[in-house]
Amino acid sequence: MDTLKTICDVICTRFDLTEASLGADTTWEEIGADSIDLVDLISELEEKFDVSIPDEAIDDLRTVGDVARLIDEL
Repeated sequence: MDTLKTICDVICTRFDLTEASLGADTTWEEIGADSIDLVDLISELEEKFDVSIPDEAIDDLRTVGDVARLIDEL
């Protein structure tokens, strides 16, 4: 499973974006996601990937690629 692609698919659906507008370096500000959106997104990704992302790690997730790397490490 390509983690980054799957995350981008989820983000595109959730925020009504095109996949071409997303990449590993895309920030939450560029997506238009606030902290509540990010928490909801993380919850959805935890279920999708069957992982548990520690709350303290969420503050360090600045880009889509950060989330992909973290999930791959778990």
